[in-house]
Amino acid sequence: MLARLVIRDGAITDADDLTPQVLAFVDPDDREKALIAETLHLDDYDLASPFDPDEVARLEVAGDRAFILWKVPRRAQVLEAIELGVQPVALVLSTDRLGIVLSSGHLPFASREFRSIKDVRDVFLGFLLHTVRHYVGHLRAIKQLSADLEQKITVSMENRHLLQMFALGESLVYYLDALEGNGAVLSKLRSLSPQLGFSERQQQLLDDIVLENQQAARQAAIYSSVLSGLMDARGTIVNNNMNVLLKNLTLINVVFLPLNLIASIGGMSEWSMMTRGVDWRISYGVFLMGMVAFGWITWVLVRRIVEPKNRPAVRGGRH
Repeated sequence: MLARLVIRDGAITDADDLTPQVLAFVDPDDREKALIAETLHLDDYDLASPFDPDEVARLEVAGDRAFILWKVPRRAQVLEAIELGVQPVALVLSTDRLGIVLSSGHLPFASREFRSIKDVRDVFLGFLLHTVRHYVGHLRAIKQLSADLEQKITVSMENRHLLQMFALGESLVYYLDALEGNGAVLSKLRSLSPQLGFSERQQQLLDDIVLENQQAARQAAIYSSVLSGLMDARGTIVNNNMNVLLKNLTLINVVFLPLNLIASIGGMSEWSMMTRGVDWRISYGVFLMGMVAFGWITWVLVRRIVEPKNRPAVRGGRH
């Protein structure tokens, strides 16, 4: 999808018949990719970068033109599994035009960061600021999800919630890596901002973006450290819940086992028929002694099979 936009009355609107100042490509097809290469002057490597999720954030400046590969958070999905991640976005900034290439997602130009804009540099900085605040919003959601999962894990006896917690921890690692990569791009961009024609007001806004990105990266690092540090404890909670369940089942078996044994012995009509000429006290006494002997022999055989052989004792010598 191609969006042709202009700046009008401090807002971004459709270009209609005017020369577009912002060209935004979302999930472009082959024809649109050829148009990207032609209008934004991208080579094959730069054109493929926003479609490679493993690409790292970078900034390349040639004269008054800048190519920025920027990492943005993907749209979160919380169903049976928690899906959070990042994706690269290509930004091409020149004197009077801004090009944006996204492999998926939507354009955030209706957000509050794009109010009272004057030129394409304001749009560019608004996009960076919106991305940082988008990360902060996702970090808050991750914190809330972690708290909800912790409550469920406390009473859970299955691994589903624990696996969701692992997914959150993995997402935080990707977020932290993306924020640190974006931070390196922002530092380089700040030093090159006069060359790219940024005004003093825009440089101050860029300083604010750098600060907010650092705070978001610090917050992601704290959440990741806390989540990974408590992961083993939460796994132990799940195991302990299972042990409590097994203990309760064992107690139930202990209660009903002698009752089943008494009922089984008392209902043995075949044994009574086989020992019809013998006093029942003698016949049942012999049967009980036989059960005890059989149980003892079984116990001895199982211990010999299951338990390891005794190792020879090591005698300590005098030194």
